[in-house]
This record gives sequence, structure tokens and C-alpha cells, in this order.
Amino acid sequence: MASQAASAPPPSSSAASAPSSSSLSSPPSSAPTPSLRFGQVVIGPPGSGKTTYCLGMQEFMGQLGRKVVVVNMDPANEGLPYSCGVDVSELVTLEDVMAGLKLGPNGGLLYCMEYLEANLDWLENKLSQYSDHYFLFDCPGQVELYTHMTSAKNIFSQLAKWNFRLAAVHLVDSHYCADPAKFISVLCTSLSTMLHVELPQVNVLAKMDLIEQYGKLAFNLDFYTEVMDLHYLLDHLAADPFFKKFHNLNLKLAEVVQDYGLVSFVPLNVQDKKSMTRVLRTVDKANGYCFGDLEERNLQAMMSAAVGADFHFSSTLGVQERYFEEGDATVEEELMEL
Repeated sequence: MASQAASAPPPSSSAASAPSSSSLSSPPSSAPTPSLRFGQVVIGPPGSGKTTYCLGMQEFMGQLGRKVVVVNMDPANEGLPYSCGVDVSELVTLEDVMAGLKLGPNGGLLYCMEYLEANLDWLENKLSQYSDHYFLFDCPGQVELYTHMTSAKNIFSQLAKWNFRLAAVHLVDSHYCADPAKFISVLCTSLSTMLHVELPQVNVLAKMDLIEQYGKLAFNLDFYTEVMDLHYLLDHLAADPFFKKFHNLNLKLAEVVQDYGLVSFVPLNVQDKKSMTRVLRTVDKANGYCFGDLEERNLQAMMSAAVGADFHFSSTLGVQERYFEEGDATVEEELMEL
């Protein structure tokens, strides 16, 4: 692991003296402002499909004509499936930190992110080689990095100072929809991440093609993507003796999520071009890429990027029809029939 640079020595007496008259008369040289660079910060819990998303989005945008570079921000990532332009493992690796400092996986990863924060000049030098590219930042999966710790947030803030326009893509496994308790937990995690990271955030329900394997949903899919009245979800939790005694706690958590009114989800299947297009257009609106001049766009593309809630609702209905067998009733509909 590369050793951290020593701090600069204190200035000498000659350096601390007053500047000469010639230096005062000459105007300060202004550095040229770098052009805007757009990208996505891909975050989410372990196993949510971040690396697969980066691979699929890199190939998909490459077919659209965008020049894309993937930045691996996870020092524990090995055997990357995508073509990686910048790899943080060249600076620090989790294996070296765990062996050298006798830390566990979580503590070692936190140290790695703090080490990267202390060596941002290395990251800036690497990113400057791709000034005309679109960036995908494949980030670690430890949730506390985006809900409690400040290292990842500070790195994203520094990227903004370097004229990056970023949107956070928060991936969540769709199997959480089949368990009301886990879904409430996911809502709280998504909300906490949105408030802590302070980036425009798109929450994505990943692995939508596998959702039927996880169990029958209590409600239609739009209930989960639009995060509708969660009190109906609490009624299903009350049927479980374990969660019945935590009803008041779950009620308050649901009220917090609904009072903020920030959390909603976009369904995603990486292998489906239509699904990838919906997610990409949503992210383009979030980071402002669709309003830039980096691509020649026709009127149809601009109109489709400007569509709001109606477009999102129709996309959810399309996913419902495609990935749920016809005639399958939800748990709520079966209860109503009984």
C-alpha cells in the first residue's frame, strides 16, 4: 500500500516575508475552468447488483454513442467484469489494510475510504485523463458509508468542486418488496442515504426479472414504486406475532418516510433495453445531462426525457404486466375476495 505523503514543512522566514512590488502589480493568473463532466455514483447494499449495473450501463450507453469510463471506488473489488478506466486498488487495497493494521473487513473498508479522501490529488490526476467522458463510479456496498460516515460524502463534494454533475443511483434488491418489515427498513435506509449524501438520488428496484421467485407481493407493484400509504403495509405486519409488539415503532418509521415524501423507486432489469432506457432517462434528468449539449438529440428524445409522473406510472404498469403471471392476485386482493 502506498504510504501517505508527509505534511508540508512550515514556511521559512524568507517565504513568509512580504511580497515584492512587482508581484503586487501583476494580476493573478486565473486557471481555466474545466468543462462540465456528468456521471453516476452507484451505491447500494452488498449484493444489490452495483457491478452488474455498471457493466450493463457501460455497454448500453456505449451503443448510444456516449464515451463512458467506469471508476472502481471499491478497494475490495476483484475480477472486475467491466473495462475499468480508474481503479482505486492502485492506491490502496482492503487486503493490505486488513493485514497491515489488523482490521476487519468493515473497519478496513472505512479506513480505505478515509485514505482515498486524504489522497484526492491522486484521484483528480486519474480522472483528468477522461475529460470528455461520462463517468460511472462503482462504490463500496457498506451502508454506513452513506448513512453515518463522512468520507464518501466529502469525496462526492470534492467531485462537485471539480465540475462533476453527479446523481446517486441507489440500488435495492426487489426481493425486499415481498417482506413488509424489510421493505420499511429499505425505505428508511434510502431516505437516510438521500439526506446524508446530499446528491440528486434515483432509487432503483433491481433484479426485477426475479421478483416472482421471492414470493407473492401484498399489493400491486406501483404500491412499492410510488411508496403509497404505508399504513396498509403495517396491517400485514400486525398479523405476525413478532412484529405485532413493534407496531408503534413501525408506525412512526412509516410516518417519517411519508412525511418527507422523497422516496420512490424505478424498476430495473439490466437485460431489458426498455428498462435500462427508463432508468437512464431518469438519471439524465437528475444530474442535468439531458439539458446539456454533449449529444445531438432529436425532438422525440427531449420530449421523452421531459415526461414526469405519467411516464413513470406507465413504466411500472409495463413491468407489472411483464414479470407477473396473468391472473395472479395479490395478497390484498385474495383477502378482499375472502
